Amino acid sequence: METWSVDQVCLWLVEQNLGELVPRFQEEEVSGAALLALNDRMVQQLVKKIGHQAVLMDLIKRYKQKSQGPRFPESPRETSLVTLTKATPEDEQYSSPASHGEQIPSFHPAENLDNGLIDQRVLKQRRNMKHVLARNKAIQWTKSYILPEFPYDVKCMLAEQKCPDHSMRIRIIEFLQADMTKYLEGSLYPTTQQYNDVVNALLQAHPFLDEDGCGFFLWKRALKDRFKYVRRPIEDDEQVMKNKCKFGHRRGQTRKSLADIRFDEIKIVQIKEESVYLDSEVDEHINWFQQEYMKTEKDWTEIDKRMNQTLEVRRKMISNRTPLKDILKMFPFLKCPYQIFREFQLLTRTDIYKKTRHILESYSEKVLNAFPVVDNPINIALQEKVKEYTDEAMLKYMKMTATCLLLPDVFGDDPSLFAVVNEKVQVSTPVLEVKDPFNIDVCEFSLYLDKEKLTKVDDCVTALAALVAAFHVFGIECPRRLSQTLNFLETLIFDTHSPYFPSLKEKEKKVGFQPLVT
Repeated sequence: METWSVDQVCLWLVEQNLGELVPRFQEEEVSGAALLALNDRMVQQLVKKIGHQAVLMDLIKRYKQKSQGPRFPESPRETSLVTLTKATPEDEQYSSPASHGEQIPSFHPAENLDNGLIDQRVLKQRRNMKHVLARNKAIQWTKSYILPEFPYDVKCMLAEQKCPDHSMRIRIIEFLQADMTKYLEGSLYPTTQQYNDVVNALLQAHPFLDEDGCGFFLWKRALKDRFKYVRRPIEDDEQVMKNKCKFGHRRGQTRKSLADIRFDEIKIVQIKEESVYLDSEVDEHINWFQQEYMKTEKDWTEIDKRMNQTLEVRRKMISNRTPLKDILKMFPFLKCPYQIFREFQLLTRTDIYKKTRHILESYSEKVLNAFPVVDNPINIALQEKVKEYTDEAMLKYMKMTATCLLLPDVFGDDPSLFAVVNEKVQVSTPVLEVKDPFNIDVCEFSLYLDKEKLTKVDDCVTALAALVAAFHVFGIECPRRLSQTLNFLETLIFDTHSPYFPSLKEKEKKVGFQPLVT
């Protein structure tokens, strides 16, 4: 079964009366090796019906039990494992007489007792043997690891020795993580040595990936983060929590005293009592929000009043990392730009819409004349459109729109994390989707969050203000490759000049603003 292809696995499913699973297995490309590496959690994600899950896990379990019977080694790797286990000191004293042709009794004379019990020495010897096999298996895996077969586009990039972009890095890491999981028989907890060996194998095969000598740490960190991401759906699983308590996960911590444990128990009770009180008080507001959101004519005065009353509850949920989908379901008016701006004003005492409009009006000429955006396609399209209009208000609006879209390019940030023009959104952080920015009749701005449309806005000022406010209102950390742009905007919005928010003159020198000639 280990050597089966995807088609052979599908044929086997049909023979076992599990033909309904064939499309799903073909979609996920489950081969024979991947089938044997499936664990309970993977099967639950792969198969919807509980009955099919039970049958599939039983078939895999029975096959593994049959394959674990006595057999001769078929490969050098298995031969080395057998040789290593035979070379243990406990075996040598018993195997040496047999090698001279002598007949010896059982390993332990008291192994099978009349009362059906097993001698404790036999159990200890078996446990020692299991530890030896597991240790030698880990050693053999790390020393004989071979990189997986990457997709065609990845292989072309590696062959040309091009520095991979962000999306290509993610694909490489995903393939390495899937391959490690297969070799680890479905385990999602590699050791530090296994991380080191996989990254070393990657950099030895493709040395150009070791950027300035820091590539090893960057790739290792990315691989670890990928495993953490894959493990995230099972972190709150009851059995996983029990295993964490059983096997430790207390490295570097001291055991709590009885007084501390009692204090924690009292605190938990108080939190539960507060939550019950909040639930009884907030439920009525949440139900009202959901009903009012469906109405055509809304009572905005009452909405503002109730949003003020539930602000503290909302901030606690956001600080506790409650999923944004749940927050937006309970407080659907946070999808409205007006309420986003109002929430931002309650938190910062700042009118973000007014500040954003002032920024775009004041700095549009400087941004459009900056050296990094002279040959930008957006700037070129703007220059072509300007020739078609003479109305001053229309020209001003188009320049403000271009300024909004070009800000990341001016500061050397990633534009795809700020605004996506006529393309599909690919990031989970707040980002703008813009369609036909210079076609006044069909131009459309939308704010996306977690790759889903949060709200549609009317103009570039509202769109930019909503984007900046979303990071603050929903407690989302700014991406590193967008920090310069957001720092610049926040400097002007909050009127601050600190080491973390450089002054405008320093930014002009850094990004190459050209002074206007009057």
